[in-house]
Amino acid sequence: RFEARNLATAAHRVVKFGGRRVRSDRRLEALAEACRARIDAFNSQGMANTVWAFATAGVAARTLFEAIATEALRRINEFNSQEMANTVWAFATAGVAA
Repeated sequence: RFEARNLATAAHRVVKFGGRRVRSDRRLEALAEACRARIDAFNSQGMANTVWAFATAGVAARTLFEAIATEALRRINEFNSQEMANTVWAFATAGVAA
């Protein structure tokens, strides 16, 4: 079982170095599910980085985005302006309503 920080970092790095080429990699689906299952342990930066990664890869992991939307709204005061901007951008880019 991975820590939330490790999951967020993995998503960010996979996409940062793999770009859109990772979009069809089925392991990204497993990573999305692992993130969704632990979303309550993510901090605001982890949530922002995770949705940024999936949106940048062109992967609309809807259940993950829905979980992050719910958790982010619950903890909205923890987000700084950059994290909020990245999160909003990711939802808009992925075409997922929050």
